Amino acid sequence: MRTVAVVQARMTSTRLPGKVLAPLAGEPMILRQLERLSRAERIDAIVVATSTDPTDDALTEVLRVAGYRVHRGSLDDVLARFIGAAEAAHADVVVRITADCPLLSPAVVDRVIEQFEESGAHYASNTLDPTYPDGLDVEVIRATALKTLLDADLDTDEREHVTLGIYRRPNTFQLHSVTDPDADRSNLRWTVDTAEDLEFVTWVYESFIDADPQFEYENILRLLAEHPERSRSQADGIRNAALIGKDTGAMKGPVA
Repeated sequence: MRTVAVVQARMTSTRLPGKVLAPLAGEPMILRQLERLSRAERIDAIVVATSTDPTDDALTEVLRVAGYRVHRGSLDDVLARFIGAAEAAHADVVVRITADCPLLSPAVVDRVIEQFEESGAHYASNTLDPTYPDGLDVEVIRATALKTLLDADLDTDEREHVTLGIYRRPNTFQLHSVTDPDADRSNLRWTVDTAEDLEFVTWVYESFIDADPQFEYENILRLLAEHPERSRSQADGIRNAALIGKDTGAMKGPVA
C-alpha cells in the first residue's frame, strides 16, 4: 500500500495570515515542517494541498522551488481539494497533516501509521482522545473510505474539516484512537495560530537548530522541564477552536 502524507496549507489564515511562510530559524515555517515530516519512515510520499486562489501563488512557488509536490484545488471545498491531492499522488492510505504544526514529531507520525496498519481500521488518529500536545496531531485514513464521502450528503462543516465526515459516522467507519503511552500531555500547546505561538516555536527551534536539528518530542519536553516559564498551554489558545460548537460525533460509536 502506498502511504501519502497530504499537508493542508494556505496563506489566508484568519488569525495569523501568511503564517505558513513566516520565517522560522532562517526558513519558511512550511519548509521546516515538511523537513520534519520527511523523516517519518512509514510515509512514501508528501504532497501539499493548497488552493487555486491567487493568494496561494507565493506559497506554491516556494514549495516548488524547494522540490515539494503541490496540488491546487478549491479554496472553500477543502475535502475535494484534499481528495484531489491524494488521488494525484496515487495514495492508498492518506496521512492528514495541517501546516500549522512545525514541531510535528516524525516518531509520532510513524506510531499512528503503525497502529492504523495493525488495527485494520478505516481511520486512526491521536486526536479522537487527545493525549499528545496540540501541534502533534496525525490522522490516517484509508483512501477508499475518504472517497466515499464525496457521494455522502455532507454539510458545510464536513467539507471544510475533511475528516469530520469520517468520525461523525462511527457506525459506518471503524475508528482507532492512538494515545501517548507515557502521559496525558494534551494541555500543552505547540501549534501556531497566533504571533505568540510563533514566538514560542521560534524559541524551541533556536534552542536546537545548531546542536540538534533533528530534535524530537522528548527533547522539547526536556527543554520545557528546564524552562517551565516558557511553556504554553490550552489557557493560551483552545485546541481545535474551529470545531467548538460543532457536533463532531467523534465518540458516539464504537472505537477500535
